[in-house]
Amino acid sequence: LPVKGLMTFPPYFEDPEKARPYYAKLRALREQLSRGDWGETIAMRELSMGMSNDFETAIEEGATLVRVGTALFGARMAKPSREGQDGPEGGGARERGGD
Repeated sequence: LPVKGLMTFPPYFEDPEKARPYYAKLRALREQLSRGDWGETIAMRELSMGMSNDFETAIEEGATLVRVGTALFGARMAKPSREGQDGPEGGGARERGGD
């Protein structure tokens, strides 16, 4: 299984700047791993980080892939509760997004 890079989902913050340390840490990890000789199975070209609310910050920290579904299509609607599935609250994404 070829590895092409790293991906992270930091905690959700209203202020995108609060996600910056998570993105910077992943970038540093990629740089560290890029120095290794992993052969052809591991190539640290991609950094997948950032969602609709903080993708600009992620790009500033080196993101090569971002998830912007909420910015393009709007927030997902919460699914109706189905007792016994996905914990006590029911299933699915909440309205805050879920890129």
